[in-house]
Amino acid sequence: MPTSPNPVIIDARGLMPPEPLNLTLEALDTLPPDGEVILLLYREPTPLYDVLRRNGYTHRTEVNSDGEFAIHIRHAGAD
Repeated sequence: MPTSPNPVIIDARGLMPPEPLNLTLEALDTLPPDGEVILLLYREPTPLYDVLRRNGYTHRTEVNSDGEFAIHIRHAGAD
């Protein structure tokens, strides 16, 4: 049974825009079809969601008890 590659984790907590977006887009450029990028932030990256949708990605957002966000990004159709 094939396994998915380890996720690419981008810890962008504390980085100023547009660096989190730039790091995310760079990681997505080399993301394998079954891969996942996890973006960690202190706030929800609402503008990123439209960029992801327009470029063929899906996302799932989790918020932990400290109010930090983890955005799980995959190729659309890979779920």
